[in-house]
Amino acid sequence: MDIHLNPKIGLDWMVRGQQKEVVTPGANEKRYLAGALDVRTGLLTWVEGERKASALFIALLGQLRAAYPKATMIHVILDNYRIHDSKITQAALQGFGGRIRLHFLPPYCPKENRIERVWEDLHANVTRNHTCRTMKELIREVREYLVVSPQR
Repeated sequence: MDIHLNPKIGLDWMVRGQQKEVVTPGANEKRYLAGALDVRTGLLTWVEGERKASALFIALLGQLRAAYPKATMIHVILDNYRIHDSKITQAALQGFGGRIRLHFLPPYCPKENRIERVWEDLHANVTRNHTCRTMKELIREVREYLVVSPQR
């Protein structure tokens, strides 16, 4: 998921006669999240990065291995984004000893992956029309939301 310091602009509620201010800090900074949702427990595991690259996805897989140390197999359902199937990712999967199995959804089926609903809610409640002036402040709000959000 992409997080931009310049806010996503969208519909928002406000009191009649008042207009909400949307801050646009200028130069856009970006951060990225990779996450996995355990559909049985609602547990969200995520990692943050400054680049949307294979290393971010591999860090997530490592986090999943740490979160489920006794699991003989971890199944991850995901879309067909190129970092999920890169040569670097394939090499990392081999290094994980076959404990992680990737299951790719058909193209253009984001609604079938439940993590996409988490990202939609995060955008709706945190990043859309946000008023954060720094990336540090925005990331803090994102983390707080992911830890306490009730949508799962």
